[in-house]
Amino acid sequence: MNVSETTARRCLVCECDVAATPLITLEYRDTTFRVCPRHLPVLIHDPAQLIGRLPGAENLRPAEIED
Repeated sequence: MNVSETTARRCLVCECDVAATPLITLEYRDTTFRVCPRHLPVLIHDPAQLIGRLPGAENLRPAEIED
């Protein structure tokens, strides 16, 4: 799956572009994705919210937090 340059330069959750917010680049399944700092916790703690936006998100497990 190739992501176009326009799509690749937007947060995969809120679709804010690189002109509006800093973006963190992710490499996953040979494709580049980006996520803004506001939505990085979604990737870490609730990746199920990314189903339909990130291929294979249904197979990602949330981080376990130990106190």
